Amino acid sequence: MNDHRSATSAGSWKLGDRTVNRLGFGAMRLVGGPPFAVDAARDRSQLIRVLRRAVELGVNHIDTAAFYFSSTRSANQLISRALAPYPEDLVIATKVGPGRDTSGAWWWATPEQLRGQVEENLRQLGREHLDVVNLRVPPSGRSGSIAEHFSALAELRTAGLIRHLGISNVTSEQLAEARAIAPVVCVQNAFSIDASSDEHHLLRLCGELGIAYVPFFAIAGDGREAGARAVDEAAVLTVARKHGASPAQIRLAWTLHQGEHVLAIPGTGDPDHLTENVAAGAIRLSGDDLAYLQSRT
Repeated sequence: MNDHRSATSAGSWKLGDRTVNRLGFGAMRLVGGPPFAVDAARDRSQLIRVLRRAVELGVNHIDTAAFYFSSTRSANQLISRALAPYPEDLVIATKVGPGRDTSGAWWWATPEQLRGQVEENLRQLGREHLDVVNLRVPPSGRSGSIAEHFSALAELRTAGLIRHLGISNVTSEQLAEARAIAPVVCVQNAFSIDASSDEHHLLRLCGELGIAYVPFFAIAGDGREAGARAVDEAAVLTVARKHGASPAQIRLAWTLHQGEHVLAIPGTGDPDHLTENVAAGAIRLSGDDLAYLQSRT
């Protein structure tokens, strides 16, 4: 399956010893729009079909978290229901650090609480070990040390509960700190056409180190949950018309063009959007396209 309808069209990269297609799937949208409100229009059966269809289309990298849940559904449990027993080539990456109580209120784990979060992901996914666990750093922690938390995860990796480690929402200094403790296979940060120069530097650094860079909000950009900003949509629309593509597809294609080590994880609960996202992996932007987008945003 190597046509434009397959995730294989975006090429592949290694997460540690696991090879994944660069066009993956993010599970956050399965539980509704932020802050994970219920989307009554999408029942569980549709979401399960979307997950199964993603795998049929060649997606073998799914990003999830135990804190992706609403009052009626959990992303991890949907993944387990849809895909277990899991395909051998499927890599499921999850995140720890943030937590949510039954009311939806957020809290952040201490190093001692990370094991419980890892075990919760194991239980929900029905797995004996987790392929990739990202330590998600809170916004207030981007200027501080992550050594204590990352060391706790490194111990769980040594114990066999985790296969590979990554970090999320971090700086280049924190990446260096983590790599001094244990191997880092990926960095997962917010990144899009409107990303800062510091974030571009971190992306390039990851490429030099052979580390996967996994953007979230690649389509929404600085708008994050609210969606793409109108101010930079005009340039995207111009390139989209040229390629007969949607703006979301151009944003994903631009993301993948930032380096062979860049992995995209767009998420959706809509089967048509899933097909559109996967097809974006086959779009080849020219040097002029890339320069135009960068100069207009």
